[in-house]
Amino acid sequence: MRGYPAFVDRAHAKAELIRGLQLAHSGEWGAIRAYLGHRKALQHGPDREMIRTILVDEIRHRRWIGETLARFGSAPDPRAQRKLNRVGCLIAAFCRIGGYYAPMYGAGRLERDNIEEYEILARLAWHAGEHDLIDELLHLGEVEWDHEALLRRAAEGHWLWRFSPKWRPTEPRERIRASFEAWTRDPAPVVRRKSWLVR
Repeated sequence: MRGYPAFVDRAHAKAELIRGLQLAHSGEWGAIRAYLGHRKALQHGPDREMIRTILVDEIRHRRWIGETLARFGSAPDPRAQRKLNRVGCLIAAFCRIGGYYAPMYGAGRLERDNIEEYEILARLAWHAGEHDLIDELLHLGEVEWDHEALLRRAAEGHWLWRFSPKWRPTEPRERIRASFEAWTRDPAPVVRRKSWLVR
């Protein structure tokens, strides 16, 4: 997993965990705004229902993250919220003119990165001694895996797929927890990636 900075002490791990949750909360808000536009741009049918299912998941994720931040006496980052709201609205507007393929392709690519983000947060929780959060964070990563699989399948069925740059395929869903369990046997410092959207 790539990124920076590395850390070793529990206090630093907790600070990184909280910051990561703040960014995830904002990211989920951006995703909600984007998927609202994506769903609206689709005709009634299986694809629109798929996006509705993903949208409901993102709303649940955001609610849980917000509750977890409150437990730490923290809150969402207003600046990140505003920025990701604008990004989500921009993507939603693009969905109206981007046809079928581009929104499916772009959403799948973004969901691919989210799997790793939640894996990193689970490891940060382990280092921070917040072990009761680990199962839910890994579950969030698994749900993002499900989203990526659905969106990738939709994009792969389009003729433009063969002309598009391909992102790295996801490994089997079971790898998320297996990888975490293997890591706990010899835990290394965790690296939280700096968001390219929120600095």
